Amino acid sequence: MKDTRIPPPLTGDERTVLGNWLEWHRATLAFKCAGLSDEQLRVRSAPPSSLSLLGLVRHMAHVEQSWFRRVLDGEDLPKLWNKDRDNDADFNDVDTASVKEAFEVWQEEIERARAISAAKSLEAVGDRNGRECSHRYVLVHVIEEYARHNGHADLLRERIDGATGD
Repeated sequence: MKDTRIPPPLTGDERTVLGNWLEWHRATLAFKCAGLSDEQLRVRSAPPSSLSLLGLVRHMAHVEQSWFRRVLDGEDLPKLWNKDRDNDADFNDVDTASVKEAFEVWQEEIERARAISAAKSLEAVGDRNGRECSHRYVLVHVIEEYARHNGHADLLRERIDGATGD
């Protein structure tokens, strides 16, 4: 597996630094999933957890959609993966989920998030459950989500084939 991720810069303005850290974490999840079969992407961590790499990809598609499209841009749309029915459906329903669809939806949500983010100032606000939420907060929160889940992805990947690393 060749690592083609671009490390975030050590200097720059706030938007550049935040944007590059978000891109690093997006690329890290993709890197952790690279080269695995559909069945390997479905491998669960350890009972009772339903965590899998495929579940993480589905979850991060939901995170991208929720924070950028719903919160920051005000779109009214249904949650991905039937999360209105089961809040953990992104993780629970991977046994028969389409890997191809999950990765396509994740990439589509990333592209939409990039466009929304590029069009807004860091001071722009959206609505999170009736409370104002800044673009800056959204960026930091989504980076945090990726960072936490990339730690999970690292452990899952090591369990699957022994691969480790950043």
